[in-house]
Amino acid sequence: MRRCIAPDLLGLGYTEPAGGADISFAGQAGMLAALLDALRIDRVDIVGNDTGAGISQVFAATYPERVRSLTLTNCEVHDLWPTPMLEPVFAALAAGTVGQALAAMAAANTEVAQAQFASTYENPATLDAEACSIYFAPLAAPQRAEILRGFGEALKNRDQMIALAPRLRALKGPAQVIWGEADTAFNTAGSLKWLRENLGGVRRIIRVPRAKLFFPEEHPRLLATMVREFWESN
Repeated sequence: MRRCIAPDLLGLGYTEPAGGADISFAGQAGMLAALLDALRIDRVDIVGNDTGAGISQVFAATYPERVRSLTLTNCEVHDLWPTPMLEPVFAALAAGTVGQALAAMAAANTEVAQAQFASTYENPATLDAEACSIYFAPLAAPQRAEILRGFGEALKNRDQMIALAPRLRALKGPAQVIWGEADTAFNTAGSLKWLRENLGGVRRIIRVPRAKLFFPEEHPRLLATMVREFWESN
């Protein structure tokens, strides 16, 4: 039904951003627009999870003409984050103290990784040795240290989302939210209430029982089925 493009965000995965690159949500959205320009793609169906869905909101609000549909899963919403669970994570990123843990996880130390991310998976064993190597090896590289500190600027990104809320409210294209109810990272009740009342074009909000933050990775067929159904009906 669709061609799938899954880019690494700036400073994550295997991208190597230039020194001083803007890795804020707004900067990431600008990168995605530039990528689409390079690929000569006018409009897309966006599917985003976690911070990818936070950036998807910024992209949709900034480039509404390029969004055919929007699917969000558990993510940052307006001013409802960082939550108490996430505050220490952002503090550690800003302080530059996460490198050692990332290096251990990058070395395919699944025990460390599964302990660190136990609250974000129904089954932490999903985070196996291959996933650890792919996810964490690039982040553990010494040249990424300054970039990792930049990811600790949560309040800067939150301010960007707050500022763009009126544009998000004005969206006309079809949007849906698929949210794992057992998420411990984000505020489920408050986030879903805000999105129901402020996400322009929202057609439906689906709550997935027992699912946690990274349920799209654990249940890809479930997500794909709901996304396909949404596209077919809109």
